[in-house]
Amino acid sequence: MKFGMGQPVRRKEDVRLVSGKGRYLDDIQLANTAYAYFVRSPHAHAVLRGIDAGAARAAEGVLAVMTADDLPETSFVPVRGAFKNRDGSAIAQSPKMLFPKEKVRFSGEAVAVVIATTPAAAKDAAELVDVDYEPLGAAGTLETAPGAPPVWDEAPGNLVFDWADGNAAACEAAFVAAAKTVSVEVVQNRVVPSPMEPRGAIGVYEAGRYTLYTSSQGSSGIRDKVAVMMKIPADNLRVITPDVGGGFGLKNSAAIEQAIVLFAAKSLGRPVKWIGERMEAFVGDGHGRDVKMKGEMALDAAGQILALRLDSIANMGAYMTHVGPHIPTSGLRVMGGVYRVPLVYARVRGYFTNTQTVTSYRGAGRPEAIYVTERLMDQAANALGMDALEIRRRNLIRPEELPYRNWKGLSIDSGDFATNLDEAARRADWNGFAARRQQSEARGKKRGRGVAYYFEASGGPPGPEPGKIHFTDNGAVEVYLATQSNGQGHETTFAQLIAERLGVPFDSIIIKQGDTDDGLAGGGTVGSRSLQASGNAMALAMDGVVKKGKVAAGQVLQAGGAEVDFEVAEGAGQFFVTGTQRKIGVTELALTLKREKLPGFESGLDEQASFESPPTFPNGCHICEVEVDPETGTVAFDRYVIVDDVGVVINPLIVDGQIHGGVAQGLGQALFEDCVYDPNSGQLMTATFADYVMPRADNMPDLDISYNEVPCLTNPLGAKGAGEAGTIGALPAIIGAISDALGVAHIDMPATPEKVWRAANVA
Repeated sequence: MKFGMGQPVRRKEDVRLVSGKGRYLDDIQLANTAYAYFVRSPHAHAVLRGIDAGAARAAEGVLAVMTADDLPETSFVPVRGAFKNRDGSAIAQSPKMLFPKEKVRFSGEAVAVVIATTPAAAKDAAELVDVDYEPLGAAGTLETAPGAPPVWDEAPGNLVFDWADGNAAACEAAFVAAAKTVSVEVVQNRVVPSPMEPRGAIGVYEAGRYTLYTSSQGSSGIRDKVAVMMKIPADNLRVITPDVGGGFGLKNSAAIEQAIVLFAAKSLGRPVKWIGERMEAFVGDGHGRDVKMKGEMALDAAGQILALRLDSIANMGAYMTHVGPHIPTSGLRVMGGVYRVPLVYARVRGYFTNTQTVTSYRGAGRPEAIYVTERLMDQAANALGMDALEIRRRNLIRPEELPYRNWKGLSIDSGDFATNLDEAARRADWNGFAARRQQSEARGKKRGRGVAYYFEASGGPPGPEPGKIHFTDNGAVEVYLATQSNGQGHETTFAQLIAERLGVPFDSIIIKQGDTDDGLAGGGTVGSRSLQASGNAMALAMDGVVKKGKVAAGQVLQAGGAEVDFEVAEGAGQFFVTGTQRKIGVTELALTLKREKLPGFESGLDEQASFESPPTFPNGCHICEVEVDPETGTVAFDRYVIVDDVGVVINPLIVDGQIHGGVAQGLGQALFEDCVYDPNSGQLMTATFADYVMPRADNMPDLDISYNEVPCLTNPLGAKGAGEAGTIGALPAIIGAISDALGVAHIDMPATPEKVWRAANVA
């Protein structure tokens, strides 16, 4: 089937998007729109003594200036499912209001908004707002946080939480009895998500109801969180998300700007629009990672893992998002990967700092957990004088051990781990490495290789995901989703799924997403869950269409009690009476039912279903080979091989794109990206792309990607997530290869040319 499952169909949305016909947030032009510009604190920590907005209010074109005193009573979004500290006490909280009244807690925190008739007028007038700050001492980094003035008085030493899980005593005994123990200290450098489309929001208030246009990863989730902040019923807010130019976790969180433009729209009686600038995004958007980890591994003489232990500290920023504390803690549930690890103990301490909040970023805890696991595997191989592949092979979960329950209780249902490892080694010519290294040395270069077996838990919470199929009066099929494409190709993938199962023309399938008035509420696009959640909801809805259609077709075709069946033949879905020539196409039947208003089928074949996806476990092997120039510290990729198991692949072309994007973000973090704050002042030192280095196209290696499709056993489609896979595997594979080339145990991210040069030329 040309447009069915498993086919590399080119993305249907690309014709629209690359020809400038996309409709992103800034493309929305509403009549009589006013424009917002936020006044942001230049101080990381300061008492707010007062705000004088008189000059700004008098400026030409200014319609209003709003501070905390001008807003109605608001609330804040509590931390989702806040856990307990290891002593049973509650973790600290950071009750962020829309605008602060007493203190600012990070450089870039918004304290006021200017609204004017043009964007330029709003920006110019913002400079006239006079804010009286009394600067305070700041905690700019994790290292300075414990001894710095408290960000929140309720959190002495700036400690947010002290969490632990696992069996500490049993781990200690395993380490005492071990033939060999290894350790590694690693840095998960702070990164800025940097989607192509910055954040933004347009607020509208009409007929007693709010409408918010915003770039998001799921309209219903944003609606619910913003409604909580505004203290209004969720039904009183409609959220519309148009095309989205990247999210990466950042756009899953509700933000103060979204609520403020709504309040401003009601106050002014006209739409209010805010589009963030790039430098504003550096200081005003959430960041990712910023965790320091010390991992330890105990092994027996044969290289079998006995126990794994972790002690880490994590930066929460000045305020926590609804997922902030869960990333460095719950994300550890995949630590240990696809290896047999009988004992684990993990302790994580989170700290407040006077920096921007740390939120979800591609992988959200899983890259951190697998990075320390794989770097420990390399330390163990070196300590035991064992090949890096061999030590992994000895510890892989065997097929007969599936389903395998890991230390956090995850039931790993499917996988072919040894095959993926061996196939990656074959494709990378693992055995030919020694000869290539000699050739590099003859040219004055250093060659190294890194192997990483990534593993993640994708999908799962938050909650069930709905899907709805609607047959239109003109023969089209509309598919309604609560997940939201951020560039992943939903319009193509879901259309392929519908075309395959229902046999309706690919080009007649219209994907509808991003509008809460469609009546669907779900968890949105997070954790690589779209296909396994929404896709399976659609599969169940299609089962409902077929079931309903058989009954209806029996009446329309006058089956007289004979069995009616359904099949897709030559791309067309048809109901037919068994043993006869009587048949009717699925869309024709839907139109007939609506036209004739057959009793019991007034809605035609329309159907809705939901699916709550348990976690699935994408996994695979990355092998990276690099050449380092010791004179310049530059890193050149010689080969990069990936063998992935992401379950059943609907569109390999789109999955390739997901893997490419994930590797690019992993490469960026591994080699270049580093969000740096001054440790004492809390000032952001990397606030532009001149200081914060992004990967470019010429940095990317050619990727040799192949798939070993092992269907997941816990959802009807057999699908596993793919969105974060590339990033999770790239970090340890790339750093492992550079460390091997330099002959060092470990080099921290980002492995910049200067850092690599220093390591290569150590006396």
